[in-house]
Amino acid sequence: MSDQKYRIGFDLGSTTVKAVVIDVERDEIVWKDYRRHDSKQPEKSLEMLKDIERDVGVTPGNARMFITGSGGSNIARFTGAKFVQEVNAVSMAVEKLHPEVNSVVELGGQDAKIIIFKPDAESGRKKKIPSMNDKCAGGTGAVIDKINAKLKLPPAELCNAGHAGKKLHPVAGKCGVFAETDINSLQKMGVPADELMASLFESIVQQNLAVLTRGNTLMPHVMLLGGPNTYIKGMVEAWKANIPPIWEERGVELPEGIPPEDLIIVPDNAQYYAALGAAEFGKDEEDTVGVYKGLEGLQWYITVGRKEEKRKAGGTGLTKSEADLQAFLDEYKPEKFVPAEFKPGQVVRAYMGIDGGSTSSKAVLIDEDANIIAKVYQLSKGNPIEDTKDLFADLQGQVESAGATLEILGIGTTGYAKDILKDVLRADAAIVETVAHCESALHFYDDVDVVCDVGGQDIKIIILKNGKVKDFKLNTQCSAGNGYFLQGTAQGFGYDVREYADIAFQAESMPMFGYGCAVFMQSDIVDFQRQGWSPEEIMAGLANVLPKNIWLYVSQIPNLAKLGTRFVLQGGTQHNMAAVKSQVDFIQERFTSKGLRADVIVHKHCGESGAIGAGLEARRLHMNGHQTEWIGLD
Repeated sequence: MSDQKYRIGFDLGSTTVKAVVIDVERDEIVWKDYRRHDSKQPEKSLEMLKDIERDVGVTPGNARMFITGSGGSNIARFTGAKFVQEVNAVSMAVEKLHPEVNSVVELGGQDAKIIIFKPDAESGRKKKIPSMNDKCAGGTGAVIDKINAKLKLPPAELCNAGHAGKKLHPVAGKCGVFAETDINSLQKMGVPADELMASLFESIVQQNLAVLTRGNTLMPHVMLLGGPNTYIKGMVEAWKANIPPIWEERGVELPEGIPPEDLIIVPDNAQYYAALGAAEFGKDEEDTVGVYKGLEGLQWYITVGRKEEKRKAGGTGLTKSEADLQAFLDEYKPEKFVPAEFKPGQVVRAYMGIDGGSTSSKAVLIDEDANIIAKVYQLSKGNPIEDTKDLFADLQGQVESAGATLEILGIGTTGYAKDILKDVLRADAAIVETVAHCESALHFYDDVDVVCDVGGQDIKIIILKNGKVKDFKLNTQCSAGNGYFLQGTAQGFGYDVREYADIAFQAESMPMFGYGCAVFMQSDIVDFQRQGWSPEEIMAGLANVLPKNIWLYVSQIPNLAKLGTRFVLQGGTQHNMAAVKSQVDFIQERFTSKGLRADVIVHKHCGESGAIGAGLEARRLHMNGHQTEWIGLD
């Protein structure tokens, strides 16, 4: 097919679309562009191909198209393009344009790739050792976008945000949701935006160096690719600050006379390397491969095909019928808590339990007979001591507004802030969350086999045998789909988190989410919106995937029946009845298939269960003769 004049290299990523058109005869770029697609991958691809046809004179048959990136295989179906795996595409461009490069770090919207080239003695060529983020989008551009949505830096300011010489603060790199809550807390403590961004760049670089190198050393020259590395000054500074010390520590021989940081390079056209490599890949393919078919197929998909796919892909809603929903609510809707009545002149002697959590703070008052007499639950303002003052004021107000006085006999703390609160308050006990939640469940319910606590960021599974902890699982790496994520999604759609269940129960069908990383789930949301799913359907789908995150992703226990039959659900997320419905259904399905039925209980103080466990521990110590040294209400 000698009438082919052009090769199109197309890179359709999670947040942007990049294309280059190569004149075959001259092997030169004659057209290139880079655009954000705002989750409209097919629409943006169509727009770009129209521009290529108009500007370059590409027509069906006179060009071949090679496509890469996370959205590439879908668009290839309708355009005639051949799909090229991303690592192959990037490697081909690097080897052609920069043979001196031995390592590549590419950061995309949701992808992070590291490719290390090692000389192969047998073939004389370099062999590739690639590594990609598969389970999590923690150290990628999506996290920068998400956090910048909070800090609201204009694009030009974000691109100029630096790293060199800035004061750095600890920010979790391993999970986008953990990073966001760390930044929240630092922001509330008054840390300026430029230091927050520099700390985020540092955490992303450290995360990728720790996880993606898989024990290999990035050998010089190191090439930085992808949008964040191309456009954000501070990202490049962070790589240049972090890689040379590794070379020094590992005794890597560097070329004479070149400063180590100059061995870390961002090439011209860095954002186009995958597209360039895809086009390069096409050189060695037969003339019949990847022949460009034009726009008709893609136009059909956008107007008709996508809706048909949505219809085939969806599941039914969270409930089968109105009667099914009513029966569920009758059984599981928690009874409304009625605080004790206090009388004028009464001295209320009580123990206090405080749970300083990642996204909320809770406190309870427990009387001498271990009854819960008052409680308070509030979203955290980011400073645990200020939060605790608010909790004290609320509980004291509940007692004193009735003319009674409050005498506190002991205090227990738990949650993220347990140790700092113990020190500041001189509390009687700071207990680990698993113990606190376990004590609380066992205080109210007998013969518990499993306690499942789902909080703002945490998922804790506590497995019991004869009332003693036998095993427990905790999400340490990731905050997949927890309460904070559900809350953020609801707010993004303009709903209060307290309305979540009512909205989600309205959906008659819902999309099926893959379980795992919250940042990947965020991109699924965007994909589903693009396919025409409504907010209530998406919220139902998210509630539906929660138990998969709990049991298949975090705890990795698919066979629930072997754990026992009595499950207690607690943590603030269990206030959301849509989340409870999906968990109950998931657990029961695992038992029904074995001809059994589980006894699933929603803790009647699900949000405050950790605080109750801490308060009960303070009571136990006091009953055993321990005298409290706490600093007093004033």
